[in-house]
Amino acid sequence: MSDILNDHHTICAMATASGGAMGVIRVSGDNAIAIVDKTFVPASKQSLQDAKAQSVLYGYIQAEDRTVIDEVLVSVFRAPHSYTGEDTVEISCHGSAYIIKEVLERLIRLGCRQALPGEFTQRAFLNGKMDLSQAEAVADLISSTNKATHQLALGQLRGHFSDELRALRDKLLKITSLIELELDFSDQDVTFANREELQQLAQHIKEKITRLAQSFQTGRALKSGVSVAIVGKTNVGKSTLLNRLLKEERAIVSEIHGTTRDVIEDTMQIRGVTFRFIDTAGIRETNDKIESLGIERTYRKLSEAAIVIWMIDASPTFSEIQEMEARVKGKKLIVVANKMDEKEVVLADYPWTIQPAFLAVSAKYNRNIDLLEATIYHAADIPEIHENDVIVTNARHYEALLHAQESIGRVIEGIVTGLSGDLLSEDLRQCIHQLSEITGGTITTSDVLNSIFKDFCIGK
Repeated sequence: MSDILNDHHTICAMATASGGAMGVIRVSGDNAIAIVDKTFVPASKQSLQDAKAQSVLYGYIQAEDRTVIDEVLVSVFRAPHSYTGEDTVEISCHGSAYIIKEVLERLIRLGCRQALPGEFTQRAFLNGKMDLSQAEAVADLISSTNKATHQLALGQLRGHFSDELRALRDKLLKITSLIELELDFSDQDVTFANREELQQLAQHIKEKITRLAQSFQTGRALKSGVSVAIVGKTNVGKSTLLNRLLKEERAIVSEIHGTTRDVIEDTMQIRGVTFRFIDTAGIRETNDKIESLGIERTYRKLSEAAIVIWMIDASPTFSEIQEMEARVKGKKLIVVANKMDEKEVVLADYPWTIQPAFLAVSAKYNRNIDLLEATIYHAADIPEIHENDVIVTNARHYEALLHAQESIGRVIEGIVTGLSGDLLSEDLRQCIHQLSEITGGTITTSDVLNSIFKDFCIGK
């Protein structure tokens, strides 16, 4: 990627997904209006350069030989009142791949450069239209797959997370200014900051930062999907259950033991939350090398899952219960007794320490599957998400919050132990710097920005 901090090229790209009836081509930069004006023939005969800001003109895009490429609508946005903060033109044309290709090639021949992934949003950030956390929310909004992730991305784009960080930064600056003011008058033995009040304020800041950092576990689950491993012996109905949950024949079902030899993963939504279901190889003693590899993967997926469905079709022994309990410590366990149409499974009178949920189902006849879905949803313990909620979903933000948490923790410890003001001031500045990294206040290098925007789609 070019040096985006010093790149003033006018760029163009398709801003909508290909394959639709209509397509929008976005052009942004100092020469955006002048370049489009060379190929656009308005029906009103008005020059595009004379058009008012936020106006829409009807006309035609012409090729070099003045033949018509397409009948279009052209929207004009003048800096700074555009998405990128630059002069911007958006050409709404028909969605034909040929038409879009011809229009883009015409713009490039007239002086545009093909936009790189995320470059429009990069420019919006660099021109102060949004901070870095809001820019990252654009990608999250586009990739949102359920109501919860959509709400979180929309709230972040609207600046709710930024507002929280700004409030924290203001409080930190207040402490820093008081301590540094004392340093300026250190020879006069003047005290501007009551240490007890400073400690309370710093503690309040730490609690806020800790709450944001702890929300990452929920945010990661919402963004990536809550992982649910279905485990159990061979032929207890795991694959049938997966098919029932997904409402499609995703896994092969057979009465032959050891049919599933590898993990099968797929996702579904329950009440607006994405769950990643993992059907695993049946657990049993076997000399088959391939099946043994599948069982090894079963244990690995079990350790990675947030929720474990232990499927049984007979009363488990004490030792089986003990082994399962040891393997799922720290996770939510749902014990599902299958084949309720054939038999009643009795759970041993064992003193469980992890309090699993117990449920009887018939995967074959689709009985109690809706109740199992509700049990899985409640086991995920996902709070109801509202538009104004601030939940961290980005690993970069989480890492910065952890560093900020450490810094403010050292400030509190320093206040309690009577540490000198210059050392307290250094930790406070570190905390401010770490919070500022989230919104981009201290990011100036192209390498960092390139790494953040490289996964954006072209045209955004």
